[in-house]
Amino acid sequence: MFRISLLMLIAASIFSASAFAESTIEVSTSDENIKSLDSIWITGKITGVSQWKPVKLTVTDPNGIVVYSPSVAVSNDGTFRDLMHPTLPSFKAGVYTVIASHEETQITAKAQFTVTSEAIPRNQATQPEPAVNTPQATGSSKITLTADTINGSNIIKITGNTDIRNTDITFVVKSPSGNIISIGQVSPDAQGKFQLEITTGGPIWKENGIHTITANQGASSEYKKSIQIEIKDGVVVPEFGIIASLVLGISIFTMIMISSRSKFNILSRY
Repeated sequence: MFRISLLMLIAASIFSASAFAESTIEVSTSDENIKSLDSIWITGKITGVSQWKPVKLTVTDPNGIVVYSPSVAVSNDGTFRDLMHPTLPSFKAGVYTVIASHEETQITAKAQFTVTSEAIPRNQATQPEPAVNTPQATGSSKITLTADTINGSNIIKITGNTDIRNTDITFVVKSPSGNIISIGQVSPDAQGKFQLEITTGGPIWKENGIHTITANQGASSEYKKSIQIEIKDGVVVPEFGIIASLVLGISIFTMIMISSRSKFNILSRY
């Protein structure tokens, strides 16, 4: 009887020690300083809790407003990670705070990162590049970017390929004066291919001129590619404007009439 009681006491002690083991949690960010359009990795590790229950991340902006609060799965070794993309239209400049928590413990972990604003160069804001009819891509060779458009249409189809296949791509559209007018996000497929359809028109597309579409990928936008296209009155600018098209049509018609009249005069002589 004494042996049974002793065994039960030992078992109870072991169970109690494991059940009430002190939990630990830690969290960090991939960078301490990022730009307003960069993405950032949030990583951490937790112990002493049920691994099938997620970690809660709460991110507040410089004004203390919650801007991001996902539930992140915990792997077998207790680690967790999540990629945070810029809030719309972009991160505000200032210090952001990340709090990691779990429902089975009152312990929390905190990390911070600072966002610096991206100033627009004066010559870029006041002197747009010359108009072009064919989209032009610039940037890293690790990611390709092309635009398929129809002149006079309000649809721009973006396609491309990237070497990173497990990270989303963030698209940012800027007006000729440098203002952000649209942000989108897509995930590449297993081959690294991706596509996105952008619809122009409306008040945010009121500015005429060269618009820049930039693809950003990676925690610190390691992969970046830009493409430019001219927009007028909310649609893609045709290769020939209306007046130019009329002038061209009249010129062709006049040449045909002159040619026909010349042939008629030659035949009438015979």
